[in-house]
Amino acid sequence: MRSERTMQDKAVNANAEAAEMDAAQETAEEPAASGAAELEQLKGERDQLMDRLARLQAEFDNARKREVKERAEAREYAVLNAVEPFLSVMDNFKLALKAEGSAEQLRDGVELILKQMEEALKGLNVQPIEAVGAQFDPRIHEALGSIETVEHPDHQVLEEVRRGYKIRERLLRPALVRIAVNPKQVKE
Repeated sequence: MRSERTMQDKAVNANAEAAEMDAAQETAEEPAASGAAELEQLKGERDQLMDRLARLQAEFDNARKREVKERAEAREYAVLNAVEPFLSVMDNFKLALKAEGSAEQLRDGVELILKQMEEALKGLNVQPIEAVGAQFDPRIHEALGSIETVEHPDHQVLEEVRRGYKIRERLLRPALVRIAVNPKQVKE
């Protein structure tokens, strides 16, 4: 009886061990199964992120191309607006060349065209630099020479050789001028 009992105990122990092994195998398979599911989930998320990244890159490239195109169109539009007022000035110069009349009439016509040109520049916010009578300023004037005189203060602009222009506060080109050199003021 004792040996039967021992055998039964061994059988029960063997069954218990087998059950424990099965349970251990199942718990080992559960993490493996849940790990595989988690891996599949992560792969899916990665694929979604990669797809989103590709879409964002394409969107960025399209935005950059659109910005370059819009900038080129704006530049063309700006040139169009700048050139348009001068077309009528050119037309009037052509008419003046075809006109027959006295030198005085031709001169009057050219003066009108010059006024039209000044108005076109004014429409583009281009202003002439006032030079004659002003004190020499190297930021807006370029001295072409000097004239010795005692009637005017030293470094006063006496003559404008070429007119200078500004667009708003920015210098387009300096005025070429001749300035006064007053020996009395220089010595003092």
